[in-house]
Amino acid sequence: MNDGGLAGGGGPKLDLSRIRTIDSIDVRGKRALVRVDLNVPVEGGQVADDTRIKRVLPTIEKLARDGAVVIVLSHMGRPKGVANPETSLKPVTAKMQELMPGTTVRFIGDCIGEEVKRALAALRPGDVAVLENLRFYPGEEKNHPMFAKQLAAHGDIYVNDAFSSAHRANASIDAIADLLPSYAGLLMMAEIKALGEALEQPERPVMAIVGGAKVSTKIEVLTNLAARVDQLVVGGGMANTFLKAKGFEIGKSLCEPDFTDTAKDIMARAAQSGCEIVLPSDEVVAKELKTGADWQVVPVEAIPADAMILDVGPASLADLKRRLGQVKTVLWNGPLGAIEFPPFGEGTLTLAREIARLTKERKLISVAGGGDTIRALNEAHVAGDLTYVSTAGGAFLEWLEGKALPGVMALIRNSART
Repeated sequence: MNDGGLAGGGGPKLDLSRIRTIDSIDVRGKRALVRVDLNVPVEGGQVADDTRIKRVLPTIEKLARDGAVVIVLSHMGRPKGVANPETSLKPVTAKMQELMPGTTVRFIGDCIGEEVKRALAALRPGDVAVLENLRFYPGEEKNHPMFAKQLAAHGDIYVNDAFSSAHRANASIDAIADLLPSYAGLLMMAEIKALGEALEQPERPVMAIVGGAKVSTKIEVLTNLAARVDQLVVGGGMANTFLKAKGFEIGKSLCEPDFTDTAKDIMARAAQSGCEIVLPSDEVVAKELKTGADWQVVPVEAIPADAMILDVGPASLADLKRRLGQVKTVLWNGPLGAIEFPPFGEGTLTLAREIARLTKERKLISVAGGGDTIRALNEAHVAGDLTYVSTAGGAFLEWLEGKALPGVMALIRNSART
């Protein structure tokens, strides 16, 4: 496998097959430091969404089952280097214990120091310990070598199963990989495989669907994809800026006039690469952005001056369905409309259902990621029907941009040394 878009646009391809995985090691009696992403919503002291916890359980359970003492490392929120009970991992540990009824799961109220060492010494093979929020120490986000050394002292091996944090050069993701034999967890490898194959080795034709509010936040994503895919569908508020760049009047719609030249440049790059930019042909418009607002469907040539574009229209959706039926791979990040204000999420939900249908019929390889995209898949009740749904946010976007991810690079670097 090549770099899966993780080595940086235009950079040398990296052989990810060199990354060592936990399938290849004997962990009996060893202390396995496992970096995961347990940054989940907590409300009233209870975990409100355990999706991310469930996604890392296979790695934790395998290591415990194979006889390792599993020491879980994670961050939570943004405490800015200061201990804060509101961002403690204690309630997350309780949820993990609930999800692993046959395993001893213990919470340790710090992540470095002598008390942590004593608590870990009491654990037996097969036990799991969750250390307190790494970001209670400024050394984590500063990628400080000493903090990484203090963490590494707890383990015999290091396992990174936090692809969703792989874009951050933190001590528990980057520096630590130079201190212990390092391996990729099951989720990390699943993400790399799915995302790498979809962008670097896709079954063609390949379509990318990029939605969301602002072109300014996804310039690099759009630029990178325009050179790699056959069709690039631009939706959401971003499409308004592209329409403006093409000379359409868009009324009071969300738009970034300062980025119309950027949109023109992306369209020019796409044309040079043989990539077709797909924009809406009709839109759902309303005079107010609120739930249940009165709306109408109009062609893009006739957007009322006092209205705003809030969703794609039926003709645009019909065209998208036709196109989806002709491609083999689709990458999706971002909604087509204002999904938080019903009924302006209908276009996005319809898209989700169509992608799911074609995937279930084995006519399409589908990879999706990003918070709003996952929300849409969940609302459409089809999240389990796509080929792969990434829980990563920033890492997913940076992968789409073609950037190197420090967490992946660290694993490759470690494998080259040992």
